[in-house]
Amino acid sequence: MRSKRVESKGVSVRAISGTHVVFLAFDLSEKARKGCLGFAIKRRDDTEDEEFWLEGLKTFETVDPAPGPGVKVSTRAHPVQGFQWADYSAKAGHAYRYEVTPMYGKPKELAPGAMVAVNIRTEPLDAATHGIYFNRGAVASQEYARRFQNRKPSDVADGSAHRWLSRGLEEALIAFVKRAKGKSYALRAAVYEFQWLPVLAAFKEAVDAGVDVKVIYDAVPKETGPVKKNKKAIKDAGLTKRCIPRTDGSLMHNKFIVLLKNGKPVSVWTGSTNITENGIFGHLNVGHSVASPKLASRFLDYWEQLAQDPATAELKDWAAENDPLPDEGDDAEDGVRVLFSPHRGLQALRWYARLAGATDVPIFITLAFGMNDVFKTVYRELDDILRVALLEKPGNGQGLAQGRIDVQAIRNLPNVLVALGHHINANRFDRWLEEIDRIKSTVNVRWVHTKFLLIDPLGSDPVILTGSANFSDASTDTNEENMLVIRGDTRVADIYFTEFLRIYTHHAFRESLTFSRKPVEDWKPQYLKASAAEWQKPYFTKGNEHYLRRLYYVGR
Repeated sequence: MRSKRVESKGVSVRAISGTHVVFLAFDLSEKARKGCLGFAIKRRDDTEDEEFWLEGLKTFETVDPAPGPGVKVSTRAHPVQGFQWADYSAKAGHAYRYEVTPMYGKPKELAPGAMVAVNIRTEPLDAATHGIYFNRGAVASQEYARRFQNRKPSDVADGSAHRWLSRGLEEALIAFVKRAKGKSYALRAAVYEFQWLPVLAAFKEAVDAGVDVKVIYDAVPKETGPVKKNKKAIKDAGLTKRCIPRTDGSLMHNKFIVLLKNGKPVSVWTGSTNITENGIFGHLNVGHSVASPKLASRFLDYWEQLAQDPATAELKDWAAENDPLPDEGDDAEDGVRVLFSPHRGLQALRWYARLAGATDVPIFITLAFGMNDVFKTVYRELDDILRVALLEKPGNGQGLAQGRIDVQAIRNLPNVLVALGHHINANRFDRWLEEIDRIKSTVNVRWVHTKFLLIDPLGSDPVILTGSANFSDASTDTNEENMLVIRGDTRVADIYFTEFLRIYTHHAFRESLTFSRKPVEDWKPQYLKASAAEWQKPYFTKGNEHYLRRLYYVGR
């Protein structure tokens, strides 16, 4: 949901809500800027009848120089020095009122200016068509360190660490499987990693209730593949007779489930989430269900081809005939469609990049294994278009060294923002708690596993690409993947946008702590600025990314 921009006495506020995040954008007229030291924010939850000042972590040095590791402070005394703020503690389906007040004067003698209030309701987890479920993707966080003392979630006996990290993703996945009740239902799944036993137990429960269950899993004989762990988990869950090994392809990387009733597809679950502990609870992932018989039928047709265990060339033949690709000059269609892999060539990948680079609107992307050359071309443009990217790492394998060079060149552009996954890995930062970087001793991905692209997400006609494919050559012409293309759905865009900013801000801050080249003994915490002009300057300097963000977020 998005509010209209509310303005009063030179103060402007706009709100965008997802399911668990409310994003606030601010602006000030030239007159209202003078002497403003930031914004105080009060939240009222009309659903639960509670009201309080929101909190942050930065302080004025003259007011509170050392609040202690992980201690939060009220924005009433230590206002937000930025033109955007996000509330990550919001609950789905709640009505909220945010009162934003610019604060003036001196750090120890702040005086409120004109307050502007905005009302917004967070999105419900399920809607008529799309259910979207992001996990926290934030085991490396101050809140996890506070709550669970950085213990591995498997060591927290009551399951609370897993529940906190899941943030509803595991629950939604199991609930989707449990929608199949009795002999009139069927489930058809294609899953790369099929190992987290609570989810497999839900499939077994469906089998025991008479549901027709068939699961294709990656069993391609590779030393680095999941086949051994998949087979063990399947055997332990008693699902061997219901599972089909995919052995003849290159990488069966899908993560989808089709729900059928009376032999007809009714809904599909897809997204980036592998059915493993790390996939559901560790790195950032999304599960996305779509209640569309037409779309579910497309997935079922694809599933039936995979079930025959075809060679990659045979699957490409099927795709050429049954999964027509858009021409590279085409626009995205209104509504929702799906593209499958593999195809011959990189036409789909080039089309995604063309969509991202063909308009004068901002774009946001998450990448798990570096940035493909076609997207590097899009992000290298020096202009007035805001482009933002969140990466697990700058490259992969032999491309890592060049990836570091290319990504650094891109992030040097004033209109481009890039963040790489990071954690606070030492408590030398005297106001931060040390964080862990993974939930298990060995993981392939630590931070960001999602693969989605947002094109003008705050506009009236947003485009969202989301699925299992990594925006890479291999995910287009070699691996077995799926990618949803959703156009014109502002609810879907708002959820993805707010979650993107949540995790982008999370890692951008952590990465910034690693940039300091000072000796440990010379490190000092960052404080709020006592000068209005100093903190505001980048937001009103044309061409600066802060300037571009201010205008786009507030809707100017």
